[in-house]
Amino acid sequence: MKLGAIALVGLCLGVGMAGMAGAADEPQVVRAGLMKKAGGALGAMAAIAKGEKPYDAATVKTSLTTLQDVAKAFPEQFPKGSETGFNTEASPKIWENMDDFKAHAKKLETAAATQLATLPADQAGVGAAVKAIGGTCGECHQIYRLKR
Repeated sequence: MKLGAIALVGLCLGVGMAGMAGAADEPQVVRAGLMKKAGGALGAMAAIAKGEKPYDAATVKTSLTTLQDVAKAFPEQFPKGSETGFNTEASPKIWENMDDFKAHAKKLETAAATQLATLPADQAGVGAAVKAIGGTCGECHQIYRLKR
């Protein structure tokens, strides 16, 4: 009897874990993770720009690379059918104007690549990069992110 109960608990845990693993692959979950990565990268640079952290070229390079990579991967996480669910903040406007949405992502990718190519060399340079990249993020969020 105890062996049957243990097997049942194991089965339930296995099904629960499989459900969580499946959710992690959902585009809404993937894109939320990408946005967190981008936010962390921009936050690391903002801390340098504000003087809260000392200038560190490696941190700046890593952050810009992350932003570039996220911008490149992000548009592919919006297939039809992923408009809702998993607390998505994606506006329906994305699917109504996918070409413009992809153009915004490309603008972010280009901004990050440009900053990466001329890697900011000091706090002021990082501040200018944050302003340029942050503005690009803000433009897209104004149009394509739901206000909660």
